[in-house]
Amino acid sequence: MPAPAPQESIDLVIRYSRYVQGRLSARPESRARLEATLERVFTRAEMAAQLAEQPWTDEAGLKQSLRRLRQDVMCRVIARDLSGRADLTEVTRTLSELAELAVRQATDWLHADLAEVHGQPLDGQGRPQQLIVVGMGKLGGRELNASSDIDLIFVFPEDGETDGPRKLSNFEFFTRLGKRLIAAIGEPTGDGFVFRVDMRLRPYGDGGPLVSSFAALEGYFYTQAREWERYAWIKGRAITGERTAELEALRLPFVFRKYLDYGALAAMRELHAQIRREVARRDLADNIKLGPGGIREVEFIAQVFQLIRGGRLPSLQQRPTLGTLHQLAAFDLLPEAITQELEQAYVFLRDLEHRLQYLDDAQTQTLPGNEADRDAVARALGFDGYAAFLARLDPLRRKVSGQFEQVFGAPQEDQSGHPLTGLFDWPEETALGKLAEIGYREAKAVYGRLLAFKHGQRYSHLPASSKTALDGLLPPLIEVAGHFVNAETTLARILALLEAIGGRAPYLALLREYPQSLNQVAKMLSASPWAAQYLNRQPHLLDELLDARALLAAPDWALKQAELHQQSHGLDGDVERQMDALRQFKQSEVFHLLAQDLAGLWTIEKLSDQLSALADLILAETLGLVWAGLPGRHRAAPAFAVIAYGKLGGKEMGYASDLDLVFLYDDAHPDAQDVYAKLAKRLNTWLSTLTAAGNLYETDLRLRPDGASGLLVSSVEAFDDYQRTQAWTWEHQALTRARFVCGDAAVGRQFDAIRQAVLCQARDRAKLKAEVLEMRQKMHDGHPNPSDRFDLKHDAGGLVDLEFAVQFLILAEAAARPEMTANVGNIALLRRASELGLLPSEVALPAADAYRELRRQQHAIKLQGEGYARVEPGQVAEPAEAVKRLWQTVFTIP
Repeated sequence: MPAPAPQESIDLVIRYSRYVQGRLSARPESRARLEATLERVFTRAEMAAQLAEQPWTDEAGLKQSLRRLRQDVMCRVIARDLSGRADLTEVTRTLSELAELAVRQATDWLHADLAEVHGQPLDGQGRPQQLIVVGMGKLGGRELNASSDIDLIFVFPEDGETDGPRKLSNFEFFTRLGKRLIAAIGEPTGDGFVFRVDMRLRPYGDGGPLVSSFAALEGYFYTQAREWERYAWIKGRAITGERTAELEALRLPFVFRKYLDYGALAAMRELHAQIRREVARRDLADNIKLGPGGIREVEFIAQVFQLIRGGRLPSLQQRPTLGTLHQLAAFDLLPEAITQELEQAYVFLRDLEHRLQYLDDAQTQTLPGNEADRDAVARALGFDGYAAFLARLDPLRRKVSGQFEQVFGAPQEDQSGHPLTGLFDWPEETALGKLAEIGYREAKAVYGRLLAFKHGQRYSHLPASSKTALDGLLPPLIEVAGHFVNAETTLARILALLEAIGGRAPYLALLREYPQSLNQVAKMLSASPWAAQYLNRQPHLLDELLDARALLAAPDWALKQAELHQQSHGLDGDVERQMDALRQFKQSEVFHLLAQDLAGLWTIEKLSDQLSALADLILAETLGLVWAGLPGRHRAAPAFAVIAYGKLGGKEMGYASDLDLVFLYDDAHPDAQDVYAKLAKRLNTWLSTLTAAGNLYETDLRLRPDGASGLLVSSVEAFDDYQRTQAWTWEHQALTRARFVCGDAAVGRQFDAIRQAVLCQARDRAKLKAEVLEMRQKMHDGHPNPSDRFDLKHDAGGLVDLEFAVQFLILAEAAARPEMTANVGNIALLRRASELGLLPSEVALPAADAYRELRRQQHAIKLQGEGYARVEPGQVAEPAEAVKRLWQTVFTIP
């Protein structure tokens, strides 16, 4: 519905805002100006222009100009909002810009006025400094409400002194400036105030100094600051001054921890409990900010996820509440339906807050007590009356409150009633009986292991809070482990995990906050020692166990790639954090696939496909990041391709597979060789360097032309020449499993053409056979098996035999049968060879099944942490015999 005409709109506004009515009465000329400008957003530029039209020469003039500007802005904002011309975003942005402009104008004028007497405050290099005013709360988030106070903190870069005749320390200079700024903005005059100023969020609160240097602020953050101050600084934003990047470098690590900080839940739960106690004490149930289901609860929901995950997800470091809620849905941290409900509730509550404040420009969030004001507020929101308004408000607040309880509900951390509580205080016989009852067959050994854990050095050196947390976790974990067939082994792995995380409070907090995750942890540890070791090395992956639905969902790699791209580019300029983000992304996705694997959701072929897709994705993202930061790059995108050989080339990746890579380029630029060599070297460094988060992949670059002695990168032309004229037969064998992974698709197509041409060369079959057999013997000699067990990979009838047989078939037959060059995997190629009449089906198909079974058993053994994939010969007699028949058939075909 179109907004009413300006005159009608202002008549309507007067009915719902005594403040506007009073301003227009006090300054009659302002009504005509309001009517003339009502269709325009009050921009920052217009505010600045209005101040420029009324220059001031003293502090009184400054105060008057700022206050009259505030009156004009408020009247237009209120009128535009109530007449339907402005939405919540416009209202909060305009009021925030007014506050920023007022603070900046006042700071600049007052600084100059003080400097006339005392000179400029200088840093250690003799450079002038400025006061940095940090907007906190809604001002920091650009979400200021109509009658809000502004929470400010004053910071300056360095101690020192001024350079004038009447010298002051920098601390004293900025303290005086801060006091005058507070008065200029917040002191009531005949024209009112600009904004009430609240300085209580500064270090040490009301009892602390008015201003802090960077050094003092940093010291406070890491020695004195309380947990709730991290919450307060989420929205902290410098609105004046220079050197703000240095301040941001202090704020970010203080607020957003590199790890997943589940301790924030307990801290914010306690903070909210204090607020609710105060609400109850003061009977503030009708307060739509602090009361149940109010604005503060929506903000807390958004901000607790920021505190927990903001260090890992840069897009959660944003300040606005609505933007943060949107990101929670994007990262699947809350269901989209829930975040949409919260967003709608937040907008409604903020609109309601403004209408309460529009009445008298009062700093209130409490529903009116008198009928006239209730009716006015309801109708200002578009309802027929107060009853209809409550019918919308009450269910909305109940939904917000319910969601708040879902997020912040107290964990079941009090284990005082658990049947195993006090186990270590019981007589040994009683304890052994209880352990046996739970399911431990070797109760005495288990009891001894538990005592060793409790009396061990690691436990004894823990802080009291961590000991308390561990003591609370042990009873349910002992019980859960006892339900598994391998109870003793499961408990041993659980204790190893607890030892690994015992000194890291956030992980203990995670398990305490989500006791339902304990069974999932035990299940994974019980299933695989390799999985247990992986979790011990990367305990941040415990977070992945909280949502079983997401944990077991098949990956959407396009979506995953978009998420990784957003995350890594949110860290532009910070190479170390980008490298860690890549590693943590890989670890998380591998962990998801591992959980799905242990749950029986993947065949070995499909699992390898997924691990290969993950490696492809990471290589592509890493290449883009490295190129973007490469000095001397001469084009927007590199004419460069990453070619995968081996396991990745054949899409047979395992959890710990390395990457066999070759790098090609096609670029006539005179510096191309040097540029791409530097790119390849850095790409390899990004992949293989061990950082605090581990490494991405081990890499092997020896399959490039001339091996380890050759150039790190090759032009397409040089690669083509090498493959046609110099490459050994074993290099052509390797080429059968090679494929383009990422980079310039045109270079990739040139590689495909070279590969096809090389593999389809006519070859002397006898010579080829001799060379393949010679290489196979070398490999066999290099992997002796002194045991009486069958080596699934290297023994005769194992995986390598089958792979060599297929590679020989490709090289021998591709000239006549180019279909054999397709990189579709050994199982598909064996079937194709049968269809093309190159192999009898009674040889090819059992060999294909044998390959699948040998890989399945190899994978199962690796999950059990064995160093060698060896089994009793009888366990694989049938598949090994099928591979031997294939070998005999292939190498006896004339």
